[in-house]
Amino acid sequence: MKRRQLVAACAAVAAAWSTPRASAQAYPERPIKIYQGFAPGGNADAIARAVGLEMGKTLGQPIVVEAQSGAGGTIAAATVARARPDGYTLLLATGGHAVAGALYNTLPYKSVADFEMISTVTYFPFLIVVNANSKVQGLPEVLAAARAAPGTVAYGTAGVGSTHHLAGELLAKMAAASMLHVPYRGDAAALTALLGGDIPFIVAPPTAVMSNILAGKLRAIATTGPQRWPGLPNVPTVAEQGVPGYDVRSWAGLMAPARTPRPIVERLQAETQRALQSAAVRQRLEEMGGEARGSTPEEMKTMVSREVDKWTQVVADAKIPRQ
Repeated sequence: MKRRQLVAACAAVAAAWSTPRASAQAYPERPIKIYQGFAPGGNADAIARAVGLEMGKTLGQPIVVEAQSGAGGTIAAATVARARPDGYTLLLATGGHAVAGALYNTLPYKSVADFEMISTVTYFPFLIVVNANSKVQGLPEVLAAARAAPGTVAYGTAGVGSTHHLAGELLAKMAAASMLHVPYRGDAAALTALLGGDIPFIVAPPTAVMSNILAGKLRAIATTGPQRWPGLPNVPTVAEQGVPGYDVRSWAGLMAPARTPRPIVERLQAETQRALQSAAVRQRLEEMGGEARGSTPEEMKTMVSREVDKWTQVVADAKIPRQ
């Protein structure tokens, strides 16, 4: 009897160790779901669908995108963090994932430790935009005015604690200037205020303002990335205009729950890289103002960790109340 029990116990242990490997080898056997934490039809939704559709072609299973909006993307992140780590539940995280890690006192997950990073997908800058009728020709004028009269130069964003807001706070810190942040409820409201002359400039993603720039109603005076944005190649970066080292870009990337088997992570990373080589995917990302750019899981983990640290310091320096 003891011999039978010992054999059974050894078999159980062997099965426990072999199941993840076998599961990874057979993966995927059913549809995969990507959660994204913002409204259906928005940038995050479009990015997830564009990449997911292409990945599904060679994975041999459909990839379904589900919006779980609210709380700056943290509801979707929490759903994925507590999901079974089998590769069938993924997160399309954005730059807001790192901002949330810096801004919220308590989250039901750890922004880095509770996820397996798969690959980045895209990066895109923000634009600093004025009304077309504004006399301001460049960012140095704005910063000079902010230094001369601290707290009187106002800028609008999509809301308190948004990446747009923190981009403005980081600009003020690095430029040794003091500006007044005016939060609105989303990019559309900030855009309306700018068009109406209620605010001198806003920080916004390209998708929110490009149609009005092309229509001649707005002018971009700076881009926030390290290089000029191809969509507006004549607009200089913030760094070019007297703030060296300034670099704020939002990003999107795929994550899985922590402890997802490495072979599955590697398969998903390889398929993400392949999808980003698709002309259709690259064109779709460019239409949204982004640059297709993948990464290794390790590179993405390093990037997200640095982003959380950077925004944590900005939140502290700007005395933004943690939520």
